[in-house]
Amino acid sequence: MESKIEVISTVRLQHSPDLYKIVDSLNRTLKKDDLMFGLALDSQDQEKAIFTIYRT
Repeated sequence: MESKIEVISTVRLQHSPDLYKIVDSLNRTLKKDDLMFGLALDSQDQEKAIFTIYRT
């Protein structure tokens, strides 16, 4: 059985040390709705973060 992950939205924004707290809260709260959230530093600009919403 394969699970497919679909990217719903991706946004680049100014990096902040507390962004991970929002992503963690969203993941805990909306897991039951088959949503997952990701956060990564932009490899080309360390001042920017990439926030991604997935449907699982």
